[in-house]
Amino acid sequence: MTPEGSSDDSYDAIVIGGGHNGLVAALYLARAGWSVAVLERNTVVGGAIASGEITLPGFVHDLYSTNQNLFLGSRAYADFRTDLTRHGLAFRTTEHPYANVYPDGRSLRVYRDYAHTLDDLAAHSVEDAEGFAGLYRQYQRFAPHLFALYGCALPSAAAFRQMLSLLRRLRPHGVSELTRTLLMSTRELGETWFATHEARALAACWAMHLDFGPDVAGGAMFPLLELFAGMENGMSVVEGGAQRLPAALAAVLVERGGVVRTGTEVAQVRCRNGRAVAVRTTDGAVFGARRAVIGNVGPAALYGQLLRSEHVPAEVRRTARGYRYGPGTLMMHLALDAPLPWAAGHELAGFGYVHVAPYVTDLARTYAEAQAGLLPQDPLLVVGQTSGVDPSRAPAGRHTVWIQVRTVPSVIRGDAAGIIRGTRWSEVADAVAERVLAKLERYAPGSSARIAAMTVHTPEDLEAGNPNLVGGDSIAGSHHLSQNFMWRPMPGHSGYRTAVSGLYLTGAATWPGAGTHAASGRLTARQVLRDARRPGRLR
Repeated sequence: MTPEGSSDDSYDAIVIGGGHNGLVAALYLARAGWSVAVLERNTVVGGAIASGEITLPGFVHDLYSTNQNLFLGSRAYADFRTDLTRHGLAFRTTEHPYANVYPDGRSLRVYRDYAHTLDDLAAHSVEDAEGFAGLYRQYQRFAPHLFALYGCALPSAAAFRQMLSLLRRLRPHGVSELTRTLLMSTRELGETWFATHEARALAACWAMHLDFGPDVAGGAMFPLLELFAGMENGMSVVEGGAQRLPAALAAVLVERGGVVRTGTEVAQVRCRNGRAVAVRTTDGAVFGARRAVIGNVGPAALYGQLLRSEHVPAEVRRTARGYRYGPGTLMMHLALDAPLPWAAGHELAGFGYVHVAPYVTDLARTYAEAQAGLLPQDPLLVVGQTSGVDPSRAPAGRHTVWIQVRTVPSVIRGDAAGIIRGTRWSEVADAVAERVLAKLERYAPGSSARIAAMTVHTPEDLEAGNPNLVGGDSIAGSHHLSQNFMWRPMPGHSGYRTAVSGLYLTGAATWPGAGTHAASGRLTARQVLRDARRPGRLR
């Protein structure tokens, strides 16, 4: 047996998990001259950025995330763009980012063209158009500071400077106005700015992408940003499939001297004298870490599975066990013989996302049912029309469709409609899929007849494919206020350090949370490099 702390292979840093944040952290360390190894349990890197031909040959589906706007606008992409492009990473962007559909063939559409969007809203309701324009003006005032804050560690001097800049620009009244808006629920946001139920749902649907039901405080921040960032930037997907993004990151890392090992699952982080010094894999191999170990995992897995209990203070273990996950997600992937025949007009087939809610009351009921362990009677469908953005995803004239069903229970206690029997996802998956397709049929009559093949991934499947998606929570942990900002993932852990010296956390469980912005990976690497320059400051 290899002694505690010794190793068969040794690197400056070991990264556990080859998701995009882990790869980005490794890239920045390699750029600084460190030797780095990324160890990934799956046969390919990527985590929740993955794609594959899972229905029929020639149909490429994004398995988890599909909208890559955040990565496209990230500092990491800017820093490594030339190399990533050389390794095959390219994007396709639609001028028709998102829309909502409603009963009786109605819809609201957001275009990359602001004037076109405003005209479309005004045709529906002049008051809604005025509210959209007013909220957009508020977004333009606040967004530069909010996006900058997303690129800062919390707490940090950089974040403090951003807050000072915000205060100087907006004055106390403006800051008060922003704070009030960010603390709103999405129901409150909609009722403050919009006159009709349709426009209110346009905003509220975005909060459901995270884990914010319409009446959860603090849910307004993501819709405030996404309503207009999507409009300004369009919607982008990776050309040829999302897998090409992590594959390019890995290729650049290897080119810079890094090591990427797939099919290598870490079983334990080894410590010596209170410091992380190595990792052991499930097959018994040991990899030494001379300077740092970075875990692209959740806090419960880190403290409950990867570390021996004697290395973790009891209070930290207890707090980590309390890390909360949001509701589950069901993913459906369709191979179609023709575009979806939307009742609201055939041009809707060119929009990146179509939200099928239809109204805020429906979202609130769905969220409450999922939280109570019930299969929702009328769940939200986020319909991603990937091949409409990137035609290379399917044979000519045919299409791929990505449906994210939000929200569903991780543990089933019953069915809100009292129809579906069973409490295991393996028992109810087909019936829930039929419910989803029936709802889609109401808004796109004839869609079922165009389905050539379908693959359904339940919350259990999502967790099996990526252990960070506990219970099928597609965002790897609740973003409610008590587990966000400087409290993400838990008190005392907002700076990417952990309770063990030399051991760091990165990924969606850390600030700034879920999304493919790669900010956590970049900020983690900065913290590791900073600590390496000041070893006396390490915990």
